[in-house]
Amino acid sequence: MDVANSKQKKHFILVHGVCHGAWCWYKLKPLLESAGQKATAIDLSASGINTKRLDEIHSLHDYSFPLMELMATIPTDEKVILVGHSYGGLNLALAMENYSEKISVAVFVAAMMPDIVHAPSYPLDQLFKQSPTGSLLDTQFLPCNSSENSRTAMLFGPQHLSSTLYQLCSREDLELAKLLIRPTFCFLEDLRKAKPLSTQGYGSVKRVYILCGEDKAILEDFQRWSIENIGVEEAKEIKDAGHMAMLSKPKEFCQCLLEIAEKYV
Repeated sequence: MDVANSKQKKHFILVHGVCHGAWCWYKLKPLLESAGQKATAIDLSASGINTKRLDEIHSLHDYSFPLMELMATIPTDEKVILVGHSYGGLNLALAMENYSEKISVAVFVAAMMPDIVHAPSYPLDQLFKQSPTGSLLDTQFLPCNSSENSRTAMLFGPQHLSSTLYQLCSREDLELAKLLIRPTFCFLEDLRKAKPLSTQGYGSVKRVYILCGEDKAILEDFQRWSIENIGVEEAKEIKDAGHMAMLSKPKEFCQCLLEIAEKYV
């Protein structure tokens, strides 16, 4: 059966990674809609065109608020497919923990995927341990002081974008990213203090992982470690996709998602 012609419409919610916004899904979203599906791309707090200021964001929950707000509006008799890219896997995890009954499957795309044993920071801590020194190149780390505390935000630099994140993307997509990225917190210290996610919430949702074989930001070895660390229903791979697979390989990415929806919804 051609999954693109399936009559049952599924609802995909697309969650971007750090420094990005809903704009990074501009190729994938219309492909899903052309295949007869519903696709919602959101801006997390202080991302994309979201009007929150960075100094108003104090936790992963604050950062994830637009996703949590959207999940709250999903009718109880409907289920969605969550798709999280890169750091966006942690936003997915929060939604899975709180709205497990509304999610048919969660798709982690070269993404942080927590387990139910360690603190939610665990995949980030392991990524930093395994990443080569200097791998972030000209990424900036910016102090952001608020009335509550001081934090450091990160903003990808042009060299890191071009050589690590967007190396397989078009020049136009790279220039778009240079214009639209915004600083983002990683909330690492807060995540280290948080309790592990629960079996009843996060752990009860089916998980599928999409590997990006040419990813220079989150290397394939780490992606495979993530899968082995907690386990998934299925691992799919776009072999010649870099980190920004939704831009460099949108058709292949779309086909993966349609196949996942047909199998798990």
